[in-house]
Amino acid sequence: MNEYRKIIYLMGTKISLYIKGEVSEKLVEKAEDMLIHYEEVFSANSDNSQLAMLKKTASLAPQKVDEELYELIKIGKKHSLCENTYLNIAIGPLIKLWRIGFKEAHVPEKEAIEKVLELLKPENIQLDDEKKTVYFLKQGIEIDLGAIAKGYFADKVMDLFKENGAVSAMVDMGGNVLVFGESPSEGGDWNVGIQNPFLPRGNAVALVKIKDQSVVTSGIYERVFEKDGSKYHHIFDSKTGYPIKSNIASLTIIADKSVDCDIYTTKLFGLDAASIIHRVNRIKGMGAVVITVDGKLAYTDNLIGKIYPLTM
Repeated sequence: MNEYRKIIYLMGTKISLYIKGEVSEKLVEKAEDMLIHYEEVFSANSDNSQLAMLKKTASLAPQKVDEELYELIKIGKKHSLCENTYLNIAIGPLIKLWRIGFKEAHVPEKEAIEKVLELLKPENIQLDDEKKTVYFLKQGIEIDLGAIAKGYFADKVMDLFKENGAVSAMVDMGGNVLVFGESPSEGGDWNVGIQNPFLPRGNAVALVKIKDQSVVTSGIYERVFEKDGSKYHHIFDSKTGYPIKSNIASLTIIADKSVDCDIYTTKLFGLDAASIIHRVNRIKGMGAVVITVDGKLAYTDNLIGKIYPLTM
């Protein structure tokens, strides 16, 4: 049994991989190749990725895509069509309009926002399971998988590790943490820090103990644009065209699959803290930690005895 760790800079983030097993170095190399391939297929910032090409071609005729891209679009569309969801994979034109997180970030004119709202309807993305094709019923539609792609990639890498005999592993996709087996430092459960939304990256507000699970946090602190004394974050409401208004500074979801964590951190973000905790308490195998803008911390019943708040 040997241990191997590697840090990779891809997809605009820092990815940390750890594995304990027989052929750990080889598996990490294989995982890196997988992630490079995913970046080529899924990138929203490259004009030549399969995902970007859909914007140009999918309104003309159904387009065949990689099986994994198809699978993630299908998962994303299903959750985008749920009632009371803040996840919308058809949000691409709105993200491109605001450009928050890029140097061209600005507050668009009201007319420009209203024009774009017409394009944000996930029901206009038509999928064919047999042929694995994607077809847009309206020109100008653009899929954005940024809210759910990292979790999906983390799950795929962990599947590769587990299928090839890993006894312990960790995938950290720049904040999407997924663990398997025993922690190399503590033995038993892994301690994962939850980012303090009011302090620079690397400052934890709490530690949560997990095993064979994923932890993902979404927060209004991640990408912010300031204009005329107002702050605008990067999590949007596709009904209004503006950043979501709520009393939530950050939302952490804990679940078996990292993609589920991604889905629910976005899906529930526009709700108030009490509603989020109430909803997640009813989802088997899922936990949530909410930090409000006034610094209050709340968590679901199944995290009692597993979460250790640090000083705010």
